[in-house]
Amino acid sequence: MSPTPEPAPRRLVVVGGVAGGMSAAARARRLDESASIVVLEQSAHVSFANCGLPYHLSGEIESRDSLLLHTPASLHAALALDVRTGHRVTAIDRTARTVAVATADGTYDLPYDALLLAPGAVAVRPPVDGLDHPAVHTLRTVPDLDALTARVAALPADRPRRAVVVGAGFIGLEAVEALAHRGLDVTLVELADHVLPPLDPELAPLLADELRAHGVALHLGVAARSVTTGADGAALVTLTDGTRVPADLVVVNVGVRPASDLARDAGLTLGATGAIVVDADQRTSDPHVWAVGDAVEVTHAVTGAVGPVPLAGPANRQGRRAADAMLGRRTTPQAPVLGTAIVRVFGLTAAVTGASQAALARAGIEHEVVRVHGGHHAGYFPGTQAVHLVASFAPDGRLLGAQAVGRAGVDKRIDVLATALRAGMTADDLAELDLAYAPPYGAAKDPVNMLGFVAQNVLDGTMPQWHAADLDAVRATHLVLDVRTAAEHARGHLDGALHVPHTELRDRLDEVRAAAAGRPVAVHCQSGVRAHIATRVLLHAGLDARNLSGGWLSLVLTHPALTRPDAVRPLEGARS
Repeated sequence: MSPTPEPAPRRLVVVGGVAGGMSAAARARRLDESASIVVLEQSAHVSFANCGLPYHLSGEIESRDSLLLHTPASLHAALALDVRTGHRVTAIDRTARTVAVATADGTYDLPYDALLLAPGAVAVRPPVDGLDHPAVHTLRTVPDLDALTARVAALPADRPRRAVVVGAGFIGLEAVEALAHRGLDVTLVELADHVLPPLDPELAPLLADELRAHGVALHLGVAARSVTTGADGAALVTLTDGTRVPADLVVVNVGVRPASDLARDAGLTLGATGAIVVDADQRTSDPHVWAVGDAVEVTHAVTGAVGPVPLAGPANRQGRRAADAMLGRRTTPQAPVLGTAIVRVFGLTAAVTGASQAALARAGIEHEVVRVHGGHHAGYFPGTQAVHLVASFAPDGRLLGAQAVGRAGVDKRIDVLATALRAGMTADDLAELDLAYAPPYGAAKDPVNMLGFVAQNVLDGTMPQWHAADLDAVRATHLVLDVRTAAEHARGHLDGALHVPHTELRDRLDEVRAAAAGRPVAVHCQSGVRAHIATRVLLHAGLDARNLSGGWLSLVLTHPALTRPDAVRPLEGARS
């Protein structure tokens, strides 16, 4: 008998590098030493830390080379990958199973057995006249970074240097911080009525205050209309409200869209958002083609909304999954995504996971919102900072989403809550989480536990609550009862509210009853804890009472004009 011939090596072609593409290529090599793996990358950089670009712009990451994780040579040496930069795939022949490749030297066709598309996303070009002005930049790639860094370095040092950033999303905020660190006077323009639109509006004022404290001028609720050249030769950004802002450079980051043109032209199925439709193993509508990263559709775990989520974590996991699928191995199917994200804004951190209140409202999902303003570690230990947490729960207690802002401890809490969301945890589960505690690191009742405790009380009716957004309606129909101390009341209070410190309430119930005159009582303290005690006292006394969710701290975030100039700002501490 003649020997059985060895099967031909499997030919894998990966279009696009960075997170998704390189994760797939590296995983495929670890699984199959004999496979032919070719990576085609149209740019000069196949593996770079795009999330780190703003931090080199600021100077925090000193060496540009630190962002370049691998080169074709290093990937060939470590993983025997055939990485070809400057190679742009222009077409896919699904019948012949080849891709057409264009290079500086010409074109060629490359065959494949399995094809992975990782084209990423491209920056959205907003309807602004003059985006081709030489002062206008984006910040998504290494060449973008190089151009922006060179522009900053070329600005004269003997006069103020001015920058306008259009778009106050995650990348926009990082660009603002970076340019401010480089000594530029920065103006931030955002079409939404608050910075960081994925964040619910009630926490956004904390970020706005931090930006203004670092000299950033904010123009919210307006868009850029045009970029022209002013009389001094610099750029002039005209906003939709008529404001004109001079600038030496303009950074436009208003979002991205899937780079799915190649897939569309090949006849692969796209979704309503223009992203590539894939199954749980990253396979497209063609059984020999997979896709990963910013260009593919995913399903949101809470709302069920379908669309792209341009985040590095999902892209890396998708690349690993696609490699397993292309090589016929068991996969961990794509789970619905939570959209967990975090950003630093000077001294603050803001983070989100799951569904925002706005997203829940759009999806028609019933929910209760609870707010906690707790310390990031034990209050008696020096240096405690407030962690402002807002979370939404379904009527059955399931956690639906959470957001946090603070100077310390935000990342830890959001990661715990993201894990809780993935596990389908409820308020009861959060209340019982056994989290690490020592005074320098946390509290015996961690803010995450407190979210669970508060949600339990709200959901089972122990603590009826009202919300800062309903202030006008509440003032018209309720007696507002302020149970804070005299000193707190003096720093800022609601006109017309009855002030009875909670330690005096039991002795002054008749006074409260008379002032209420049959109306419900809307109670508040600084953050909600003392008002909870007061609400329980009133309920036991037969009055209809409810507690302000998040207390005065949440109230002044929603209604900043209530805070007098000498009032304690929310980030300076969160007394109960």
